[in-house]
Amino acid sequence: MTSHVPNGLTPAETAALTRRVTLLSVGAAAVLMSLKLVVWLLSGSVAVMASMADSALDLVASLATFFAVRYAVAPPDREHRFGHGKAEAFASLMQAGLVFASAALIGREAVQRLFDPQPIAREGWAIGVMIVSTFLTLGLVRAQTAVLRKTASVAVSGDRAHYFSDLASNLVALVGIAGTAFLGVAGLDALAGMVIAALLVWGAISVFREAAAQLMDHELPEEARRQIVELMTQDPRLTDVHQLRTRASGPFVHIQMHVDLDPELTLEASHRVIVEAEKRLLAAFPSADILIHADPRGRAEPHGGAFAERADA
Repeated sequence: MTSHVPNGLTPAETAALTRRVTLLSVGAAAVLMSLKLVVWLLSGSVAVMASMADSALDLVASLATFFAVRYAVAPPDREHRFGHGKAEAFASLMQAGLVFASAALIGREAVQRLFDPQPIAREGWAIGVMIVSTFLTLGLVRAQTAVLRKTASVAVSGDRAHYFSDLASNLVALVGIAGTAFLGVAGLDALAGMVIAALLVWGAISVFREAAAQLMDHELPEEARRQIVELMTQDPRLTDVHQLRTRASGPFVHIQMHVDLDPELTLEASHRVIVEAEKRLLAAFPSADILIHADPRGRAEPHGGAFAERADA
């Protein structure tokens, strides 16, 4: 499971990067699906069919991601006070479901062909489209990886997981088709389809776990939490941070905490301390929504409602 690691980009900068890479993803999926459809109809290869079906579902998933990353950066409104960031995680869940469905259909077809192998026509076309598909997919994965080094988009991460499995499945399909064509072993094509189905299931599980972590408000990594505490306590008047809670929501992070202040500080002085601390946090986490509750050091009664601080927190 990949934890959301905050970056130094503003929401607008993150949105620009994710928009570009998701548009590239949609274009690549459309081209690959079209090429594989033509070659499957010409060759009858189950490995090409499996890869084509996967690309068709990738197109649907990429379109969902394309719209999700745009919706996720929409500002908060009356019905969504915490913004719309979790649209990315919902898109990733849909991706996982589509990949599971694709794996089931491909596995079924591969098992049928394993017991009733069929010759492959126009092997050269089948091999050629898989080579083209491999290079296109590799280029897209590299572009997505570059974006993920700068952002923490769970939707783009889920999309990349698809294309990583596609890259592996393209290589497996290529081996299966070439083995069937040049070695005369018809079963290799069907076996390749079964391996592709297994790879898709593995990729879908990874996507599901990542999306579920965000939907379940998984904490930010310990490294990020330590950084928050260090930034907050740079001011000696702010001596302790407790009840620190963090969560990711698409391109945004939500941070809330209680802090101890000198009880002799005036309300105005306490406010200045808190505002300065917020500015330090925002310099490190530009996409953060921050809520800070000030406690008079040594004089605050235990409080916090249903999620009051516990000894193991």
